[in-house]
Amino acid sequence: AIFARTDVAKEADVAAAVRAGEEAFGRINVLYNNAGIFLPEDGAITDLEESVWDHVMSVNLKGTYLVCKHGIPALLRVGGGSIVNIASFVALVGCTVPQDAYTASKGGVISLTRSLAVQFGPKGIRTNAICPGPIETPMLTSWLLTNPEAKRIRLARIPLGRFGHPEDIVYMAMYLASDESVWTNGATLSVDGGITVNYF
Repeated sequence: AIFARTDVAKEADVAAAVRAGEEAFGRINVLYNNAGIFLPEDGAITDLEESVWDHVMSVNLKGTYLVCKHGIPALLRVGGGSIVNIASFVALVGCTVPQDAYTASKGGVISLTRSLAVQFGPKGIRTNAICPGPIETPMLTSWLLTNPEAKRIRLARIPLGRFGHPEDIVYMAMYLASDESVWTNGATLSVDGGITVNYF
């Protein structure tokens, strides 16, 4: 394994990371777009500062675009592969706790996923999106500590009764990256404890 420090919002960084991967391993088979941010200042669109909107979009959506822009040619050089994009359950429902920049950015990830699936499926590249529910990560935990009502609302709507763990998403990502999912393309897969179907 190698580590390439990368700001996914900067094209030069992303291009360098792709080159480093190809040079180290001779090929790239999978793109996994997991970089994402959620800012505590994110909220209702009428109160949302433009700088917050731009920052969230630059990482969550632009970052996915840049990794795909530079990574897809690497996949094509080896005859295909798999792209796994991380979206969010909030892109599939209307949220009572608004986080409009984050929601819009993840909706964009789903739309981009579908477009890439159609464009590059014939060339051997499968593109799919995972929509996680609330996952116990430092990003979510820090937000919920300052928003106890949001925590109560989210947890009450998860039929399985708990927030997700990172490995819950990893298992789905590994499936989508593997040859076991060779006929899965353009899918949006919810891994969310049932929160999407229970959101009202």
